[in-house]
Amino acid sequence: MTEDLTPETTTPADHPADQPLQDRGGNRSLRPSSAEFLRFVTSGWAPRPASTVTRAAVADLTPARRTALAAAFAGQRLVVPAGRAQVRSNDTDFRFRPHAAFAHLTGLGMEQEPEAVLVLHPVEDGTGEGGGSHRPVLYLRPLSGRDSEEFFADSARGEFWVGARPTLEDMATLTGVPTAHLDDLRDALAKDAGTDGVLLAVVPDVDEAVSQIVEEIRADEAAGKRRDERLAEALSELRLVKDAHEVEQMREAVATTIAGFEKVVRQLPAATTHRRGERVVEGTFIGHARQEGNDVGYATIAAAGEHATTLHWTDNDGTVRPGQLLLLDAGVEIDSLYTADVTRTLPVDGRFTDAQRKVYQAVLDAADAAFAVVRPGIRFREVHGAAMEVIADRLASWGLLPVSAAESLRPDAQFHRRWMVHGTSHHLGIDVHDCAQARVEMYLDGVVRAGMVFTIEPGLYFKSDDLLVPEELRGIGVRIEDDVLVTADGAENLSAALPRDPDAVEAWMAGLLA
Repeated sequence: MTEDLTPETTTPADHPADQPLQDRGGNRSLRPSSAEFLRFVTSGWAPRPASTVTRAAVADLTPARRTALAAAFAGQRLVVPAGRAQVRSNDTDFRFRPHAAFAHLTGLGMEQEPEAVLVLHPVEDGTGEGGGSHRPVLYLRPLSGRDSEEFFADSARGEFWVGARPTLEDMATLTGVPTAHLDDLRDALAKDAGTDGVLLAVVPDVDEAVSQIVEEIRADEAAGKRRDERLAEALSELRLVKDAHEVEQMREAVATTIAGFEKVVRQLPAATTHRRGERVVEGTFIGHARQEGNDVGYATIAAAGEHATTLHWTDNDGTVRPGQLLLLDAGVEIDSLYTADVTRTLPVDGRFTDAQRKVYQAVLDAADAAFAVVRPGIRFREVHGAAMEVIADRLASWGLLPVSAAESLRPDAQFHRRWMVHGTSHHLGIDVHDCAQARVEMYLDGVVRAGMVFTIEPGLYFKSDDLLVPEELRGIGVRIEDDVLVTADGAENLSAALPRDPDAVEAWMAGLLA
């Protein structure tokens, strides 16, 4: 990997023994710094081509999102940072991904736009965006001139290192949001703020530098922290119901994910011959996600055999053998950052054994029972309850429960949960576990509404050393997960094109492996 540059005209005396630790990363390499070099590197460049940036389609929908949020925070200045790149190793960073709230309110996805901050400034009610109470401004660091040192020397922002950044005008065109230089942020946040002035709220734990600015301006930090928490909560709840554009993004993410599952099945013969067959599976899916989308939406679970009984097996360093089941839990995150979250449990050699099919059918029946209750007006927790009735009933019929299924379902019993300790559903969208800061009365105890998207993912997991299950079931783990859109009168399985029925799974795999 190419290294950062530091001045080459240095001597040992330029590096004192008490050099701060944070300044030492650049000691390993050289950057020319002579006046002649500076004149040479900043000259001889052709004019930049005219901008071809056009308004994004989502820019027609984000104003309604911002207006709905602002309505709950009259008179407050709302600060929504994109975040910054996070360190992976020393001075190398993870791939940047903007915070979900920032992406939702601006429409910016992929690696746009590190360090940027969306601010909703309070204005006289009725004069703001959409006739509301706030005016949005997007603060960001724009393209630097080719006559600047940043142009060739800044590995985080310089054009030589990361490519040309957009101009303020380009970003305003793309997002439909007025823009300003990031250097103006502090003054903009401080304007009219104080004990008797505008109150500030910032999304917590996103950008430490921005949070520090807000804390320095606020008069009452304890009250400010409570506002920050309320803002994070409101931003999560704003995403509980998806608009038309979001639903289309979810459809695209699911369709792209299904194509990735097909590629994995075609690679199963190769996986069975590799010492880390699970990595063959994972690598196949990740490669697909990067080619066709932005990335994977979360760490892929490629769990074969006994590993499928570990709920979040992401080491993916095991073998894949004929006769085993492969539990693949994976999702493609498309460029807008919306992600699918799908699980299928597949027989590696294309055919379920009798014991595997027995467990698989129980899980499928539980999933179907959960689907059957989904409609507007129910409580979100009822989806889980419907699946658990089937799981408890099946385990009882197999003689695994110390009590009846009805008794096990009591809140003070729950014996069946030994073999499925996770929940059946979670909201899905820009984050794989979307809306995570929503209040319990809006989420788990909330009323299901049309436009919600969530998973249905029951499972059964029988570890190989579990002495309470018959030997034929030990080492079998099964999960079936689909992505569900709540409609006006029921539910649509967005991932229905990926076979679920065991016979259909076998036929599908046979076609791909032929």
